[in-house]
Amino acid sequence: MRRLAKIVLYGFALLAVLGVAFFFLALPSLTDRLLNPVRDPGPYAASAAATELHRTLLVADLHADSLLFGRDLLERGTRAHVDIPRLAEGNVALQVFSVVSKTPRAQNIESNSDDTDNITLVALALRWPMATWTSLKARALHQASRLQDFATRSDNRLVIVRGRADLRRFLERRQNEPGIVAGVLALEGAQVLEGDPANVDAMFDAGYRMMSFAHFFDTELGGSVHGIDKGGLTDLGRDVVARMEAKGMVIDLSHASPAQFDDVVAIATRPVVVSHTGVKGTCDNNRNLTDAQLDGVARTGGVIGIGFWSTATCGEDAASIARAIRYTADRVGVDHVALGSDYDGVVDVPFDASGMVLLTEALMAEGFDAAQIGKIMGGNQLRVLDAVLPN
Repeated sequence: MRRLAKIVLYGFALLAVLGVAFFFLALPSLTDRLLNPVRDPGPYAASAAATELHRTLLVADLHADSLLFGRDLLERGTRAHVDIPRLAEGNVALQVFSVVSKTPRAQNIESNSDDTDNITLVALALRWPMATWTSLKARALHQASRLQDFATRSDNRLVIVRGRADLRRFLERRQNEPGIVAGVLALEGAQVLEGDPANVDAMFDAGYRMMSFAHFFDTELGGSVHGIDKGGLTDLGRDVVARMEAKGMVIDLSHASPAQFDDVVAIATRPVVVSHTGVKGTCDNNRNLTDAQLDGVARTGGVIGIGFWSTATCGEDAASIARAIRYTADRVGVDHVALGSDYDGVVDVPFDASGMVLLTEALMAEGFDAAQIGKIMGGNQLRVLDAVLPN
C-alpha cells in the first residue's frame, strides 16, 4: 500500500513537472504559432517588374508586436510574421516595434473594460523579470531591453533609431548594405505611464519614440474606440500631448475613440499617425477609420498605416490591402498613406515580412506608378519620422 502511494505521488510529481515544462517551454511557441497565422507561408514569387521595382524601394512598416513573443528575432523563424532575416528578405528597411503591456480577456472591437489582463500570463510563461508581473511600466522597459539586446547581438544588422541623425546615418549606410534593418520603439497604449506624466521621460529614455493613448480599453489619457466610456482626451492626455511633441515622440491615434481622435487632431502641432488601421470606405466596422478621420490625420501632415489583417481589409490577400490603400489615397492624397501591418499582433495575414513584394505587385495592379508606390511603401513613413523625431 505504501509503495502504491509512492507510485501515485511520483506520478503526480511527474505530471506537475511535465505541466510546468509545457507552460514554460512548449506553450509560448505553440501560442505564437496559433495566434499569428500566415495564410501563405511562402516562399513568395512576384512578376519580374514588381520584383525589380520592389528592390529599389525603402520599405517601412509602422506596426509589429513581435517583442511580446519569446522568439529570438535574430534567427529566421518558421512561425508567425517577423524576424530580422525575414524583414531583410522582404526588403523592409525600417520596422516600428510596438509594445503591448495589457490586453483584456475576451478582447473584442466593440467594448472592453480594464478589469482583466492577459499579459500577466505571458510574463510568467516567458519568465520575464518579477517586476513585470504587476507593473505595466516594467513590462514596457523589459520589452525595450529585448530590442536593445537584439541590436547588440546583431553584428550591426539591426539598428535602433532614436532620432533624426540616427535615421539619416542608417539610410546613408543602407545604400551600400541593403540587408540591414532599422527598428523604432513604440507603445501601444499609455497605460504604461501608470497615471504619471513624468513617465513620458522614462519611456523616452528607454528609447520609445511613438505612443498611442489607448489600446483595447479606456485609459487615464483618453478613450478607446473599444472601451466602455469611449471618452475624449483628458487633462492628463493634453499634458502628455504637449510632453510628447516637445520631446519628439510621434503621437499614434490607433484605437482612439472618435472623441479622443478629434481632440488630439485639434491640438496637434506636429504630424500624427494611425500606425495600423483599416478604413470604413472598404471595410465598415468599429475598428476602422471614417473619411473625416482620414481627413483629420492628413491635415496634420501625418500618415495612415493600412493594416494587413482581415478586420482591417475585409479580405484575405494583398489585393484587399491595396484596395484600402487606393481608397485612402483617393480620399486624402498619396502622401498620407503608409503601411501598418500589425504583424505579430494576434492577427491573420496573407504573407509574412519576407513577402512584401506581393504588396508592391498589388499596388501596381491598382494603378499606382513607381513614385507613388515608393511613397506608400516607405517614403511617407520616413518623412514623418524625420519631421517629428528629435535631433
